[in-house]
Amino acid sequence: MKTLWQNLTREVPGPFMAALLLGAAFCGFVTWDQSHWWSHKEDYSFGWLVPMFVGYVVFDRWVAIKAAAAACVVPHSPRVRGWRKAVLVLAIVGFLLCGALLFLLGAFYRAGAGPSYPGTLAITMGTAGLLFGLLLVNAPESPSPVAGGWFEDARLKLVALFIFPVMIWFVSAPMVSVVENQVSLFLLHKVVTVVSFVFDMLGMPVEQQGNVLVLPTGRVGVADACSGIRSLTACLFAGSFLSAVFLNRFWKKVLLVAISMLFAFCTNLLRGLFLTAWAYHHGPEAIEGTVHDVAGYAVLGLTVVGLLCLLPLFNLRLASEEDLATADDS
Repeated sequence: MKTLWQNLTREVPGPFMAALLLGAAFCGFVTWDQSHWWSHKEDYSFGWLVPMFVGYVVFDRWVAIKAAAAACVVPHSPRVRGWRKAVLVLAIVGFLLCGALLFLLGAFYRAGAGPSYPGTLAITMGTAGLLFGLLLVNAPESPSPVAGGWFEDARLKLVALFIFPVMIWFVSAPMVSVVENQVSLFLLHKVVTVVSFVFDMLGMPVEQQGNVLVLPTGRVGVADACSGIRSLTACLFAGSFLSAVFLNRFWKKVLLVAISMLFAFCTNLLRGLFLTAWAYHHGPEAIEGTVHDVAGYAVLGLTVVGLLCLLPLFNLRLASEEDLATADDS
C-alpha cells in the first residue's frame, strides 16, 4: 500500500492526490444516490454513462493534470494577489462550508425519506462545492510565487481541468419537479404551436386545442414525453462530453454546449412534424409503439451526429500571418 501511494505521489503531490481520492469517494456516493433515478426515470437513463465518461476524461487529461500540478510548485509560479486573493479565499470558504452543509442535508434527507428530488439535488450541489474547495485548498504551493491575474494563477488552471468531471453530475441529476415541469410545459407549448403553424402554412388544416392537435383522421395528444426534455438533457450531456474531450478553448466548449441544446430543440420539432404528418395520413393509432420510439431515438442520433460533424469546424485553425511568413521563407 505504501509503495502504491509513493508511486501515485511521484507524479502528483500527496495532498492534491489525497483530495482527488476523496473526491472520487464523494463521486461514488453521488453515483449510488443518482442511480435510483437512472433506473426508474427513462429521461435520465443516460446517467449510467456519466461515471465512465468522468473516469475517461480524468484519464485523458492526466498528462495535463500532472503538468499543471508541476507548474504550481516551480519558482515564480503565478498567484492572485490583493483583492483577487481575498475573493478567492472567500470562494474557497464558501465552497467548503456550503458544500458540507448541502451534502449533509441531502444525506440526512435521503436517509429519512429515501430517494427524492430535493435530496439528490442537495447531495449533488454539496459534492460539487466540496470538490472545488478541496482541490483549491490542496493545490500545490510554490516556494516563491509571483503576482498574476485570474487566468494566470497556476492553481486555478489546475482546478479548471476538473470542471467537467465535477459539473456533469448536475446534468444526470433530475431537476426539482417544479423546475422540470415548467421547462417541460414551455417546450411542449412551443412544439405544439410550431407544428400547428407549419401544417396550416402547408394547407393541411390542424386545430390546436391546448396540447391536443385535431386532425381530419382523429385527435393527437402531445404528451409531456414529446416536449423534448429527454432529448434536451441527453444532448446537453453529449455536448458537454464532446466539448470536454475534443475542444481546448473555453468559448468553444460553451458554444458547443449551447448548440447541442439548440440541436435538441430543432430535432425534436422535426420529430413532432414527422409524427403529426404520419398521423395525418395513417391515423393517430399509427404513431403509437415502434414509430413513436424510433422517432425519439432518431432525435438523439441526429443531434450527436450533428455535433460530431461540427467538431472539425471548431478545431479548424486558420493560418496566421506569422505562419504564412514562415512558409514563404522556406
